[in-house]
Amino acid sequence: MRVFVAGATGAIGKRLVPQLVSRGHEVIATSRSARHKDQLSALGAEHVVVDGLDGAAVGEAVAQAEPDAVVHQMTALAGKPDLKHFDRWFATTNELRTRGTEHLLSAAQAAGVSKFVAQSFAGWPYARTGGPIKTEADPLDPDPAKNQRESHAAIRFLENAVTEAALDGIVLRYGSFYGPDELDELVELIRRRRLPIVGDGAGVWSWIHLDDAAAATVAALENDTRGIYNIVDDDPARVSDWLTYLAELAGAKPPARIPVWLARLVAGGVVVRGMTEIRGASNEKAKDELDWKPVWSSWREGFRQSLSEEVHGQSW
Repeated sequence: MRVFVAGATGAIGKRLVPQLVSRGHEVIATSRSARHKDQLSALGAEHVVVDGLDGAAVGEAVAQAEPDAVVHQMTALAGKPDLKHFDRWFATTNELRTRGTEHLLSAAQAAGVSKFVAQSFAGWPYARTGGPIKTEADPLDPDPAKNQRESHAAIRFLENAVTEAALDGIVLRYGSFYGPDELDELVELIRRRRLPIVGDGAGVWSWIHLDDAAAATVAALENDTRGIYNIVDDDPARVSDWLTYLAELAGAKPPARIPVWLARLVAGGVVVRGMTEIRGASNEKAKDELDWKPVWSSWREGFRQSLSEEVHGQSW
């Protein structure tokens, strides 16, 4: 296929492009800057500079590419994470998930594209009631945290727009990303004793290695299906478990514990919910319908592999 990858230099995009090329697909890869041309060309893609929020430019780029499929991986997170002001930190990403999605869908439909795959997230968007593991049939949270409402609404918009469009729309709800160099910030916080366990640490997280996430995206493109899929590993885990394990791998002291009231005061409600209330996700539907399974079936082995060089080499 000819595949138009919007947002090809992000965490998923830069792993997705070489996987697509290796399977014989022609890739038209976008970024917002010409400085990425050499990087994407080296991966075997044709580079196009386009701003995902410029509807005319998106329409022109897709029309000229004449793709068979479009992959929406556009995000815009930069700088230090600001979980206390989550919506402000995600403001541009939320625009890309709303206006950017509208632009890409309109361009894809005008160009006669048959398949559209878009990035979403499994974890905090799910309702924080019922069992600890959620499937795609479970509802999203009807009452998001105050500073996460705009981001939650943007995810709802993207998922509805893609699955209701007049083409084969697929939404991939990725778990929390990790991979070589992607855990460095978390490890640094742990080593500095700045990432404590809040309350009982009973929030359940689902992780996914970035290479596995990219492979699932290829599988979604190559299979005749549509709908929503959780793209996570086989091992949902409580915060108290994965955080303690990551500290051990990093050679750090065990994480401190702080009460919920203090965490809410210092870090805000988003952090408290993430540490104590959110649910994990099941990957059974994706494994069954996409003919995919994660190479790193558990974050335990994946964390160990991802951190081995950093922990024992010059980076640490």
